[in-house]
Amino acid sequence: MGKSRNARRRPAAAAAVAERVDGGLAELVPDRDRARAWTLLIDGAPQSHVDLDDPAYLSFEYQRRLGHVIDLAAPPGRPLHAVHLGGGAFTLARYVAATRPRSTQQVVERDAALVRLVRRELPLEANARIRVRSTDARAGLAKVPDGWADLVVADVFGGARTPAHLTSTEFLDEVRRALRPGGVYAANVADGPPLAHLRGQIATAAARFAHLALVADPAVLRGRRFGNAVLVACDEPLPVAELTRRAASDPHPGRVEHGRALTDFTGGAAPVADSAAVASPAPPPSVFT
Repeated sequence: MGKSRNARRRPAAAAAVAERVDGGLAELVPDRDRARAWTLLIDGAPQSHVDLDDPAYLSFEYQRRLGHVIDLAAPPGRPLHAVHLGGGAFTLARYVAATRPRSTQQVVERDAALVRLVRRELPLEANARIRVRSTDARAGLAKVPDGWADLVVADVFGGARTPAHLTSTEFLDEVRRALRPGGVYAANVADGPPLAHLRGQIATAAARFAHLALVADPAVLRGRRFGNAVLVACDEPLPVAELTRRAASDPHPGRVEHGRALTDFTGGAAPVADSAAVASPAPPPSVFT
């Protein structure tokens, strides 16, 4: 019933929706190839892609890599307790709800106007068990009970940059507190040459977690272009072999670094504390053209 209602409300030749939100100009642009799919842009920068008919479809390559982490966080179909720092269009929360029914999730998105826009134009399924908090990511994380989360995903950008207070060891102390033993932390880290920010984020995670893996486009890892890397951390061994297989078979193949190779890649970078934390670098204009 819900699907047909939305189909009547939004015709096949849907028009883009543009609205001012706290973070700038938000645009929802219809996907020409998928009947009820939309891309969310903020000030022209793509943030999320959602297919309301198929929420398990992930269009952006970094979100597919986060999807691999979600798939491997527990046996197939097992419900998760998941926390998403950064909401966008709730793409990954919808993915978890579709692939792991009965999961219980919290989304923390500071931009309350964006939350209202997404809820109105791209409504969540009524039975999705997704709670959305309109507050700062670190403040929202602090409200998660100790040991509640199987998975914490950090995908937070303000003005295309990750805020400084979400890049530190103190932030990861809060992540660890919220995670159950053996729970998984995954972060979308954006950087370009010389990759100083990414190396610092790896060192910061290594100071708080025993096992790490990094998934990214080889060209990004070689410092040839700006892009996204997915950093995965856990106190228990990660399913590196399966993560490597999935990343390599993606339409945009990714490389997985772990162990000694990841330590070498970090190049002696030091962990980042709150007192020295800075926002991630701004992407060059060419990234979005």
